[in-house]
Amino acid sequence: MARVVLVTGVSRYLGGRLAQLLQKDPSVERVIGVDVIPPEADIGRAEFVRADIRNPVIAKVIKAADIDTVVHMNVIATPVGVGGRSSMKEINVIGTMQLLAACQKSPTVKHLVVKSSSTVYGVSPKDPAMFSEDMEPRRLPRSGFAKDSVEVEGYVRGFARRRPDVSLSMLRFANILGPGMDTPLSRYFALPVVPTVFGFDGRLQFAHERDALEVLLRCTTEDHPGTFNIAGDGVLMLSQAIARAGRINTPLPSPLTFVAREVGRRFGMLDFSSEQVEYLKYGRGIDTTKMRQVLGFEPQYTTQQTFDSFVERHLLGRVLPLERVDRMATQ
Repeated sequence: MARVVLVTGVSRYLGGRLAQLLQKDPSVERVIGVDVIPPEADIGRAEFVRADIRNPVIAKVIKAADIDTVVHMNVIATPVGVGGRSSMKEINVIGTMQLLAACQKSPTVKHLVVKSSSTVYGVSPKDPAMFSEDMEPRRLPRSGFAKDSVEVEGYVRGFARRRPDVSLSMLRFANILGPGMDTPLSRYFALPVVPTVFGFDGRLQFAHERDALEVLLRCTTEDHPGTFNIAGDGVLMLSQAIARAGRINTPLPSPLTFVAREVGRRFGMLDFSSEQVEYLKYGRGIDTTKMRQVLGFEPQYTTQQTFDSFVERHLLGRVLPLERVDRMATQ
């Protein structure tokens, strides 16, 4: 289906890897990657265009290359390295608006793939066991990446109404982990002493980076319109994940959790929004039935296997031996 593909956020890990994979697909003639900084990793034969999607110049890029497929990967999860929260919001929300405006005006664009997040379901003690794609959040996200993701999806739905001829795939990923991923959550589990909220033990789901890339590749090169939750089978409790990483679980009273967050942010160890702290308290589960039955995708990695591969690849020095963790899990 895809002939000329534009990938935003190509200088980030997943965007660059997707650009590499697309070049191997015989149906794809040309791959153009867009970002504000050149990619550090090799993106092969993909053409890099230095452009800011917050600027209307992105419309000229789409027009000049006769882009037929756009993969939007440039919704970022942390303000670290982008100039703070205000710049992050501009990139995520204003950037998406400009990109969609360019796609709306383009007669050649016929396919849009958006990398979204399960954070759009929010976090609440009244959440259902599993969110399906048609469910609304019990409490809308109020800050950070989660709030940006809700706004981005809102603009994407508006675009879909104005351009019903464009096939739209919206992919709501659980937290993506793997050998190459560097995210606020991966840094959290790398801390030698991991702060948690006393009395809470959130349910976590993960998607392996290989599964995430496979879904993105499939939705880019094939026609799979719709919104899909993407995650590996099963859940891990936060306490189980910390133990499997060999870290020390340090429960703190709720007010001190926010103090620890600010200390971590000041010293550059961690940058968590208040929404992410709430996520660690309550967790979130997403129903992947539609992923299997409609999209036809079966993840290679479960949630536990995804987390274990992340721990193994990042060589996290264990405090608790894994044998003890396994014994704890069976008790």
